[in-house]
Amino acid sequence: MADEPAHEPAGNKPTARRMVLGTQLRRLRERANVTRAEAGYNIRGSESKISRMELGRVGFKERDVVDLLSMYGVNDPEERERFVELVRESNQPGWWRPYNDLIPSWFDDFVGLEEAAVRIQTYEPHFVPGLLQTEDYARAIISHGKPETAGDEDERRVALRMRRQKLLTGPDAPRLWVVIDESVLYRPIGGPQVLRDQLEKLVEVTKQARITVQVVPYELSGYAAEGAFTLLRFFEPELPNVVFIEHLAGGMYLEKPADIEKYSRALDRLAVDAETPDRSRARLQKRIAEL
Repeated sequence: MADEPAHEPAGNKPTARRMVLGTQLRRLRERANVTRAEAGYNIRGSESKISRMELGRVGFKERDVVDLLSMYGVNDPEERERFVELVRESNQPGWWRPYNDLIPSWFDDFVGLEEAAVRIQTYEPHFVPGLLQTEDYARAIISHGKPETAGDEDERRVALRMRRQKLLTGPDAPRLWVVIDESVLYRPIGGPQVLRDQLEKLVEVTKQARITVQVVPYELSGYAAEGAFTLLRFFEPELPNVVFIEHLAGGMYLEKPADIEKYSRALDRLAVDAETPDRSRARLQKRIAEL
């Protein structure tokens, strides 16, 4: 993969803004030698509230931030106003707000982080990742293999998945690197025609400079990683890289450097085990011809 561009900040995307603001507040608190418990008491909250704020996991109130700035010794009017403006930006609703009734809180964060990332690296052993799914393929998955029974809620979930894919277009699109297991090419999600259309889409997207697709052959699958995961990388130095792992009961976010290093190594191993992008494209085309 080529290095990510150095000119694509997340702008006013709310999730990224919350994370930037939280990180800056954490640095100010540590510089002032204030504990989380003390900071929480100062804003009529708790230590856990400060922790969630510093991780960007909750929205911010201007009053809380202003009180914390005073506690941390930030008295310059211009600097304080900059923080207040960041609060306003971070509280802007994301494009996915109309789908909030469908999105669990743990996935709401992921959609925002995904939108803010400059590089998305994902491994999927079972399905084509959501960002590259066709509508029919997504519908087959969302309806648990019974697309003919898909109701209004299922259709809205499909629409949400298709809307997420818009982040791959335009001048600020992130670099996307997808590694899939060879079994994905044979798993008949939605039936032969749906699978064929899906594989044709994968071939088509690989023509885009920012998208790379690699296929791990059967003989090497399962060694580099045990399950699906996504590594999100950001432009802003304040934003730590994040690994996201989805499971039946929810989602898990990993941000500790040791965890990020472990998954980065897994991605390196996957890049070696998988066919090259050109050979992966050839595998896709060969499988299409068989369908």
